[in-house]
Amino acid sequence: MTDEKDEKEEKAEELRDLFVDVTDESTVTEEREEERGTLPDEDEIDDEIRGVIDEMRERYGFETSLDDDELVRVVRLYHDGASDAEIARELGDESLDKTVRRARISLHLFRNSDFDAPFDLDRLRELLDDGATNAEAAEELDVSASTVRAYRHSVEARRQSDDVDDEYADRFEAVLEDRVISEQFTEDAKRDGLEGATEDAEVDVDL
Repeated sequence: MTDEKDEKEEKAEELRDLFVDVTDESTVTEEREEERGTLPDEDEIDDEIRGVIDEMRERYGFETSLDDDELVRVVRLYHDGASDAEIARELGDESLDKTVRRARISLHLFRNSDFDAPFDLDRLRELLDDGATNAEAAEELDVSASTVRAYRHSVEARRQSDDVDDEYADRFEAVLEDRVISEQFTEDAKRDGLEGATEDAEVDVDL
């Protein structure tokens, strides 16, 4: 009976040591990765996104009532699959959906609906190339000037993106992929370490 009790206490102590080893190993791994700079933290990711936005603003001169932090949120939430209405809601004002849409397009982040016009977009492109104003294009296409303005913005932003081979959209995606890889790496490291530590250990012991 004493031998059985001693054996249980010994296994319990081994299990405790294993968990301590796993925790220490995870900490060391994270510190090493941070030193290498391969796994950026959330602030670093936001700074990288903000840097791309600054470049685009300087190059294209787009204007928006959203501040830089809100634009960073637009980029993040767009890549998370949020709609413009959902992004506006996350920003604290559901009425900002059109503002979000315009800012998103200015950042070369497109949706299929951005080009789902109630008229022939190729005809709009032709009119714009000929120097037509929004009012003139609206009369030709038999739609409102505000409708022309919205799709004109989509067309012009799409051209900008095509001219640089989607450079800015790709850079946003690359930055956010680093975040996903970082999160996945951390989860995998913790899971693998825990599985390895408990593989041959009995868990039904008194701790």
